[in-house]
Amino acid sequence: MNDNPIFARIQQEIDDNPVALFMKGSPAFPQCGFSAALVQVLTQIGVKFKGIDVLSDPEIREGIKAFANWPTIPQLYVKGEFVGGCDIVREMHANGELKALMDDKGVDYA
Repeated sequence: MNDNPIFARIQQEIDDNPVALFMKGSPAFPQCGFSAALVQVLTQIGVKFKGIDVLSDPEIREGIKAFANWPTIPQLYVKGEFVGGCDIVREMHANGELKALMDDKGVDYA
């Protein structure tokens, strides 16, 4: 990686949380439809996850896009691996791949 201090903060969140969702708002109060959709998917499959509100930190909001080389938010990370954004995660959920990924990675359920 590089010496960007924002990247270090982002990496720390990813390292500290087996399932990390960089999103607009919080899991209790998502601030965009795409973030709300991913919270709903993760809640539906019952995994424990941490929502990181990019709206409360403009540096993380811009940094996460460069970090993953992915232009949109939300972004889901599972056990340190970037999974994708809203469309990818919803598709994975619909075809059973998301739950299989969580099981393969040994993610804790609520």
